[in-house]
Amino acid sequence: MTFRTVRPSRARPTVAIVGAGVCGLGIGWRLAAAGCPVTVFDSGRAGRGASWVAAGMLAATAEVEPGEESLLPLTRAAQAAWPGFARELAAASGIDPWYRDDGTLCVAVTRDEVERLDFKHRLQRSLGLEAERITGIEARRLEPYLSPSVSAAVLSPRDHQVDSRRVVQALRSAFLSAGGVLREHTPVEAIDVGAGRVRGLRSGGGTHQADVVVLAAGAWSRTIEGLPDAARPPVRPVKGQVVVLTMDPAAPLLTRVLWGPGIYLVPRRDGRLIVGATVEEKGFDDRLTAGGLLGLLEAAWRVLPGIDELPIREQIVGFRPGSPDDAPILGSGPVEGLVLATGHHRNGILLAPVTSDAVSELILTGTVPNLIEPFGPHRFGRDRAASLAAAGTTD
Repeated sequence: MTFRTVRPSRARPTVAIVGAGVCGLGIGWRLAAAGCPVTVFDSGRAGRGASWVAAGMLAATAEVEPGEESLLPLTRAAQAAWPGFARELAAASGIDPWYRDDGTLCVAVTRDEVERLDFKHRLQRSLGLEAERITGIEARRLEPYLSPSVSAAVLSPRDHQVDSRRVVQALRSAFLSAGGVLREHTPVEAIDVGAGRVRGLRSGGGTHQADVVVLAAGAWSRTIEGLPDAARPPVRPVKGQVVVLTMDPAAPLLTRVLWGPGIYLVPRRDGRLIVGATVEEKGFDDRLTAGGLLGLLEAAWRVLPGIDELPIREQIVGFRPGSPDDAPILGSGPVEGLVLATGHHRNGILLAPVTSDAVSELILTGTVPNLIEPFGPHRFGRDRAASLAAAGTTD
């Protein structure tokens, strides 16, 4: 299988993007601002998929895992880009994405949990990440409503957050202001391929011509028809259930992102408290379950017992786009004119700035930026990519 670099042209290419999530809208915004004719298609409302459910954590330090060290240069670059990206997005859209630099606190209660926390802290430090080990008492000075049972914590001062819903609303506005065309509630039936290259999209019984098609449909990316089996990205849905509680914005129970065993809690400026999230291999089963919600609330209560007084505002399910190695799939596909921007798993919001910039640079120049080169679809190989795409699973 040959993965072809997009051919640059003197004229700006006409681009069609499948998926109006944070990545599809971000890429569309950059390309439209550069003068490309860009149309973004989505089967529903823009930004109402995984981006709407996402907690918006920018946690390159807190979320690092053994075996995922190769992803760190990408996540750290994205984290460093977010302050400027947030300012630029606010200026272009008039919508503040609520970037907050309060840091992230990871806590432990039992002895086993403390040992796991210390293991994670050693990994963070070995990778040169800024993370401070503190006591439970010191943690409660930062967050007074933490459980007295919290015995240890790690503070990651560079792990911040944005409000993912405001981010996609801002991206939608910025994209349209830059001259982009948005087709909401317009499912893409197939990618139109002929003579070895993409020619556009088929939707609503008609064809939309394009020089470049960007497949950014998240967990649904593999389901889009028209591509050869081996060209479909090996992406699967990873179900996540989330509970949203309501705090008093003037007297919040929590002021920074909090990670506990099996749980994260993310406070918003308007008083929302995001409690998430389950990780389930259940396909596109969008049902809320008693066990899933009970597990979330019980884990949250162990570290922040005051939640038992908070009203439930929302319960929602989202589908993360998982890949075989849980890293994004970014770059040119095996069909000329096809570009992939999917498979971000839990890092879609974090990676939005680098995805938007790098993928748009690839389309405009025909050159793969060094930052995303390791994450191209070529890394799966012919046989593995074909078999995974056909089976819809991972190794």
